[in-house]
Amino acid sequence: MRARPKSVDTASRRHSPSTQRNRDIILSVLKDVLPDTGTVLEIASGAGEHAAYFAPHFPTLTWQPTDIDRDNFGSILSWASDTGGAVLDPVHLDTQGNPWPVEAAAAIMCMNMIHISPWASTEGLIQGAGRILGAGGVLFLYGPYKQDGVALAPSNGSFDEWLKNQNPKWGIRELGHVEILATANGLKLDHIVDMPANNLSLIFRKEA
Repeated sequence: MRARPKSVDTASRRHSPSTQRNRDIILSVLKDVLPDTGTVLEIASGAGEHAAYFAPHFPTLTWQPTDIDRDNFGSILSWASDTGGAVLDPVHLDTQGNPWPVEAAAAIMCMNMIHISPWASTEGLIQGAGRILGAGGVLFLYGPYKQDGVALAPSNGSFDEWLKNQNPKWGIRELGHVEILATANGLKLDHIVDMPANNLSLIFRKEA
Protein backbone atom coordinates (compact mmCIF):
# COMPACT_ATOMS: atom_id res chain seq x y z
CA MET A 1 0.00 0.00 0.00
CA ARG A 2 1.33 3.43 -0.97
CA ALA A 3 2.50 5.63 1.90
CA ARG A 4 0.45 8.79 2.34
CA PRO A 5 1.77 12.25 1.51
CA LYS A 6 3.69 14.02 4.26
CA SER A 7 1.47 17.11 3.99
CA VAL A 8 -2.25 16.60 4.60
CA ASP A 9 -5.00 19.19 4.87
CA THR A 10 -5.95 19.21 8.55
CA ALA A 11 -9.12 21.15 7.73
CA SER A 12 -10.69 17.84 6.68
CA ARG A 13 -10.03 16.32 10.12
CA ARG A 14 -13.19 15.50 12.07
CA HIS A 15 -13.41 14.96 15.82
CA SER A 16 -15.87 12.99 17.96
CA PRO A 17 -15.97 13.60 21.73
CA SER A 18 -17.11 10.00 22.27
CA THR A 19 -13.92 8.73 20.64
CA GLN A 20 -11.78 10.58 23.16
CA ARG A 21 -13.89 9.20 26.00
CA ASN A 22 -13.71 5.55 24.97
CA ARG A 23 -10.34 5.18 23.25
CA ASP A 24 -8.24 4.38 26.32
CA ILE A 25 -10.55 1.70 27.68
CA ILE A 26 -10.74 0.13 24.21
CA LEU A 27 -6.96 0.31 23.94
CA SER A 28 -6.62 -1.61 27.20
CA VAL A 29 -8.66 -4.46 25.70
CA LEU A 30 -6.76 -4.39 22.40
CA LYS A 31 -3.45 -4.72 24.24
CA ASP A 32 -4.68 -8.06 25.58
CA VAL A 33 -6.08 -9.49 22.35
CA LEU A 34 -4.24 -8.19 19.28
CA PRO A 35 -1.44 -10.33 17.80
CA ASP A 36 2.19 -9.24 17.86
CA THR A 37 2.59 -8.88 14.09
CA GLY A 38 0.51 -8.67 10.94
CA THR A 39 -2.19 -6.43 9.53
CA VAL A 40 -5.05 -5.00 11.57
CA LEU A 41 -7.94 -4.32 9.22
CA GLU A 42 -10.30 -1.70 10.59
CA ILE A 43 -13.81 -1.81 9.14
CA ALA A 44 -15.87 1.40 9.03
CA SER A 45 -13.05 3.66 10.20
CA GLY A 46 -15.24 6.75 9.97
CA ALA A 47 -13.26 9.88 10.81
CA GLY A 48 -10.09 7.86 11.43
CA GLU A 49 -9.47 8.97 15.02
CA HIS A 50 -9.38 5.49 16.53
CA ALA A 51 -6.85 4.11 14.05
CA ALA A 52 -4.56 7.11 14.51
CA TYR A 53 -4.69 6.76 18.30
CA PHE A 54 -4.29 2.98 18.51
CA ALA A 55 -1.67 2.31 15.83
CA PRO A 56 1.34 3.97 17.54
CA HIS A 57 0.77 1.72 20.56
CA PHE A 58 1.39 -1.34 18.33
CA PRO A 59 4.59 -0.57 16.40
CA THR A 60 4.93 -4.12 15.04
CA LEU A 61 1.45 -4.13 13.52
CA THR A 62 0.31 -2.59 10.23
CA TRP A 63 -2.95 -0.67 10.52
CA GLN A 64 -5.26 -0.60 7.48
CA PRO A 65 -8.31 1.71 7.76
CA THR A 66 -11.30 1.25 5.46
CA ASP A 67 -14.70 2.79 4.95
CA ILE A 68 -17.67 2.43 2.65
CA ASP A 69 -17.93 6.22 2.34
CA ARG A 70 -15.04 7.78 0.43
CA ASP A 71 -16.01 11.17 1.86
CA ASN A 72 -14.39 9.97 5.10
CA PHE A 73 -10.99 9.44 3.47
CA GLY A 74 -9.84 13.04 3.91
CA SER A 75 -10.36 12.91 7.66
CA ILE A 76 -8.76 9.45 7.92
CA LEU A 77 -5.69 10.65 6.01
CA SER A 78 -5.47 13.80 8.11
CA TRP A 79 -5.45 11.89 11.41
CA ALA A 80 -3.11 9.26 9.97
CA SER A 81 -0.58 11.95 9.05
CA ASP A 82 0.23 12.28 12.77
CA THR A 83 1.27 8.62 13.10
CA GLY A 84 4.53 8.64 11.15
CA GLY A 85 3.35 6.00 8.73
CA ALA A 86 1.82 3.65 11.31
CA VAL A 87 -1.53 3.90 9.48
CA LEU A 88 -1.82 3.12 5.77
CA ASP A 89 -3.92 5.00 3.25
CA PRO A 90 -7.62 4.14 3.60
CA VAL A 91 -9.26 1.84 1.08
CA HIS A 92 -12.89 1.54 0.08
CA LEU A 93 -14.55 -1.52 1.60
CA ASP A 94 -18.21 -2.51 1.53
CA THR A 95 -18.57 -5.50 3.83
CA GLN A 96 -21.16 -7.00 1.49
CA GLY A 97 -18.65 -7.11 -1.36
CA ASN A 98 -16.69 -10.22 -2.24
CA PRO A 99 -13.75 -10.32 -2.58
CA TRP A 100 -12.59 -7.61 -0.19
CA PRO A 101 -9.72 -5.33 -1.24
CA VAL A 102 -7.59 -6.78 1.58
CA GLU A 103 -6.93 -10.48 1.12
CA ALA A 104 -5.54 -11.41 4.54
CA ALA A 105 -5.36 -9.97 8.06
CA ALA A 106 -4.15 -11.05 11.46
CA ALA A 107 -6.96 -9.11 13.13
CA ILE A 108 -10.13 -7.26 12.15
CA MET A 109 -11.76 -4.62 14.27
CA CYS A 110 -15.13 -2.95 13.78
CA MET A 111 -16.55 -0.39 16.17
CA ASN A 112 -20.01 1.14 16.24
CA MET A 113 -21.08 -0.11 12.81
CA ILE A 114 -23.32 -3.09 13.39
CA HIS A 115 -26.19 -1.14 14.95
CA ILE A 116 -26.16 1.65 12.35
CA SER A 117 -26.22 -0.51 9.24
CA PRO A 118 -28.52 -3.19 7.81
CA TRP A 119 -28.13 -6.73 9.09
CA ALA A 120 -26.77 -7.67 5.65
CA SER A 121 -23.71 -5.54 6.46
CA THR A 122 -23.08 -7.61 9.59
CA GLU A 123 -23.48 -10.79 7.57
CA GLY A 124 -20.91 -9.49 5.10
CA LEU A 125 -18.57 -8.48 7.93
CA ILE A 126 -18.63 -11.89 9.60
CA GLN A 127 -18.40 -13.79 6.32
CA GLY A 128 -15.45 -11.65 5.23
CA ALA A 129 -13.71 -12.19 8.56
CA GLY A 130 -14.16 -15.92 8.12
CA ARG A 131 -12.54 -15.70 4.69
CA ILE A 132 -9.47 -13.57 5.38
CA LEU A 133 -8.48 -14.30 8.99
CA GLY A 134 -5.95 -17.04 9.53
CA ALA A 135 -6.21 -19.63 12.30
CA GLY A 136 -6.22 -17.82 15.65
CA GLY A 137 -6.96 -14.47 14.00
CA VAL A 138 -8.97 -11.97 16.03
CA LEU A 139 -12.27 -10.28 15.22
CA PHE A 140 -12.89 -7.44 17.66
CA LEU A 141 -16.36 -5.84 17.78
CA TYR A 142 -17.33 -2.88 19.95
CA GLY A 143 -20.73 -1.36 20.58
CA PRO A 144 -24.09 -1.98 22.26
CA TYR A 145 -25.74 -5.41 22.11
CA LYS A 146 -28.80 -7.14 23.50
CA GLN A 147 -28.05 -10.18 25.66
CA ASP A 148 -30.38 -13.00 26.68
CA GLY A 149 -31.26 -12.72 30.35
CA VAL A 150 -29.79 -9.22 30.68
CA ALA A 151 -32.16 -6.28 30.88
CA LEU A 152 -31.44 -3.65 28.25
CA ALA A 153 -30.28 -0.44 29.88
CA PRO A 154 -32.87 2.35 29.54
CA SER A 155 -30.39 4.47 27.60
CA ASN A 156 -29.79 1.64 25.15
CA GLY A 157 -33.53 1.06 24.85
CA SER A 158 -34.03 4.69 23.89
CA PHE A 159 -31.06 4.52 21.53
CA ASP A 160 -32.46 1.39 19.87
CA GLU A 161 -35.80 3.11 19.30
CA TRP A 162 -34.07 6.19 17.91
CA LEU A 163 -32.00 4.07 15.51
CA LYS A 164 -35.06 2.29 14.17
CA ASN A 165 -36.82 5.62 13.66
CA GLN A 166 -33.85 6.74 11.55
CA ASN A 167 -33.87 3.54 9.51
CA PRO A 168 -36.04 0.44 10.14
CA LYS A 169 -33.07 -1.73 9.11
CA TRP A 170 -30.92 -0.35 11.93
CA GLY A 171 -31.00 -1.22 15.63
CA ILE A 172 -29.07 -2.79 18.50
CA ARG A 173 -28.47 -6.43 17.57
CA GLU A 174 -28.95 -9.60 19.57
CA LEU A 175 -25.56 -10.88 20.67
CA GLY A 176 -26.83 -14.44 20.22
CA HIS A 177 -27.59 -13.77 16.55
CA VAL A 178 -24.10 -12.39 15.99
CA GLU A 179 -22.56 -15.41 17.70
CA ILE A 180 -24.58 -17.86 15.59
CA LEU A 181 -23.44 -16.10 12.43
CA ALA A 182 -19.84 -16.12 13.63
CA THR A 183 -19.92 -19.83 14.46
CA ALA A 184 -21.22 -20.58 10.98
CA ASN A 185 -18.16 -18.82 9.58
CA GLY A 186 -15.51 -20.51 11.70
CA LEU A 187 -15.29 -17.85 14.41
CA LYS A 188 -15.62 -18.68 18.10
CA LEU A 189 -16.63 -16.12 20.73
CA ASP A 190 -13.59 -16.13 23.00
CA HIS A 191 -14.75 -13.65 25.62
CA ILE A 192 -16.78 -10.52 26.31
CA VAL A 193 -15.61 -7.40 28.11
CA ASP A 194 -18.10 -5.02 29.69
CA MET A 195 -17.36 -1.44 28.67
CA PRO A 196 -18.55 1.99 29.85
CA ALA A 197 -21.85 3.46 28.64
CA ASN A 198 -23.46 0.00 28.33
CA ASN A 199 -21.22 -1.11 25.48
CA LEU A 200 -19.46 -4.44 25.01
CA SER A 201 -16.20 -5.58 23.49
CA LEU A 202 -16.64 -8.93 21.75
CA ILE A 203 -13.53 -10.94 20.95
CA PHE A 204 -13.88 -13.75 18.40
CA ARG A 205 -11.09 -16.01 17.20
CA LYS A 206 -10.83 -17.89 13.93
CA GLU A 207 -10.77 -21.60 14.58
CA ALA A 208 -8.19 -23.84 12.95
